[in-house]
Amino acid sequence: MTVRGRHAAPVARPGLVRPRLGTGHDRPVQPAAAARPANPALRVGLAILAIMVLFCYIGPLIYRRDILQVNLLLSNRAPSAAHLLGTDPDGIDVLGRLMTGGQLSLEVGLAAGLLAAIIGSLWGAIAGYLGGAADAFMMRVVDAAYAFPVIVLLLLLTAIFQPTPELLVFVIAGTSWLSTARLVRGAALTLGNREFVQAVLAMGGGRLRVIVRHIAPNAFGLIAVNVSFQIADAIVVLATLSYLGLGVQPPSSDWGDMIAAGAQSIYSGYWWEIYPAGAAIILVVVALNLVGDGLRDRFAGSPIGY
Repeated sequence: MTVRGRHAAPVARPGLVRPRLGTGHDRPVQPAAAARPANPALRVGLAILAIMVLFCYIGPLIYRRDILQVNLLLSNRAPSAAHLLGTDPDGIDVLGRLMTGGQLSLEVGLAAGLLAAIIGSLWGAIAGYLGGAADAFMMRVVDAAYAFPVIVLLLLLTAIFQPTPELLVFVIAGTSWLSTARLVRGAALTLGNREFVQAVLAMGGGRLRVIVRHIAPNAFGLIAVNVSFQIADAIVVLATLSYLGLGVQPPSSDWGDMIAAGAQSIYSGYWWEIYPAGAAIILVVVALNLVGDGLRDRFAGSPIGY
């Protein structure tokens, strides 16, 4: 039998850990999102996006072609060493146009997606936190906007106003924030009853401070995932409008314009005039969806349980 003296150290039992009260060590520690290994889908999505960004912005500096000068003598040329992806009906190099057109598609998609996420996040956070009559009214506005055909509204606005990249950003964002508002509202309803929010209110914190400093940051994972999907949707909507002839006007161009122009020549066997632009849109949209799925897994342990 072992005899311990008055000052002998206590013998620790295997498998037991004595918590130190008051230091926070008595609570289970959850692994931080930043410490988790990156999701394979997230890595693949980010890699594809990085390649497409380099292709669109660095490519024109290496592969220099005049995409504004029409040369009918070179129209509908097949891919060759001089024109790696051939030429379109106007004699413009398809690869060069694909690069510069991608800049507009990515920029409008990114701006519209971010703006839609900001509007929807603020609307949903305010509605969910205020509750009551304010929440009911704000969400009825969202329901009414959902009931209106989006494509009809887009066609109406682009037919009334001269389509510019700036206008397209506001038009696409103005019809895309509704889903974000509903998601963030649900998160705000959940977070509004949490202890830390009630503690801030008990200490005299205002509602605006609660929304901006506590609800919105804790819903960051949900918002970040939604942003990736919003950008993908915005790129598809822009391509749709351009295909219908309601996109940006020449000499500006995007991938939707290229598909619209190539659709008239596809039955003549000029596949290079439509497939590259379609493949670029598919790659970017798939990459953004992979990023969204990866972010969703990465923020799986967020306070709202997303």
